[in-house]
Amino acid sequence: MTILKWILIVSAAFYLIGLAVLFFKQRDMLFPIPPVGRTAPAAAGLPEAEEHVLTTADGEKVIVWHVPAKPGRPVVLFFHGNGDFLAGRVARFKAITADGTGLVALSFRGYAGSTGSPSEQGLLQDAAAAYAFTAQRYSADRIIAWGFSLGTGVAVAIAAEHPVSKLILEAPYSSTVDVAGSMFRFVPVSLLMRDQFRSDQRIAHVTAPLLIMHGTNDSAIPIAFGERLFALAHEPKKIVRFPGGGHENLDDFGAMQTARQFINAPGG
Repeated sequence: MTILKWILIVSAAFYLIGLAVLFFKQRDMLFPIPPVGRTAPAAAGLPEAEEHVLTTADGEKVIVWHVPAKPGRPVVLFFHGNGDFLAGRVARFKAITADGTGLVALSFRGYAGSTGSPSEQGLLQDAAAAYAFTAQRYSADRIIAWGFSLGTGVAVAIAAEHPVSKLILEAPYSSTVDVAGSMFRFVPVSLLMRDQFRSDQRIAHVTAPLLIMHGTNDSAIPIAFGERLFALAHEPKKIVRFPGGGHENLDDFGAMQTARQFINAPGG
């Protein structure tokens, strides 16, 4: 009995230590910032983009790249993923803007030249500044919010609180706490996680036409979470499942063509 008691004590100690590590390192895990500094759009291969530095409500300086829309064309307000940086998304940005569609792409705080450290509240303040920048230049019926991966939670929040014409979610989740809970099944994630990005609660306030794109082989954010979010969303809505698609490679399966059709369709 004494041996069993010590085994239980040691096991409990290791479990508590593990919880402490997860708690204090959770933002490093959720926001793995690439070691990339500020890069001018022209140096990254997107000379048509203008770089702007915006001031958020809490005083941080965040970078956006703006490719002006051609007359009568919409503009995509783009929110990147947790390990992304704008210079790494140039191919996607070129594809978005190839037909005259405009672009406002935000570099979240702490990422690639933007000041501050990321958190859910911080990213939502960054997004609010980017939306205000966009709304000063375009009417709401031309603004399309597009989020990828982590950025889908930001895009849903913006579409829930501000008028947009359409919403595109690429590899989305119902909440980050759902995703984390599926990875750490023996951890009380809902009690410990600071940044939960509850898209499942915010999506009810979104009235814009919605497109969800998700790969069936996505190992980072399994498609079940995208389907869960889709089920909670209002009409009009559409989900496109890409058989064999992963997390980062949906362009290889036709995601850009799917998005362009949605962007150009009347009313979504």
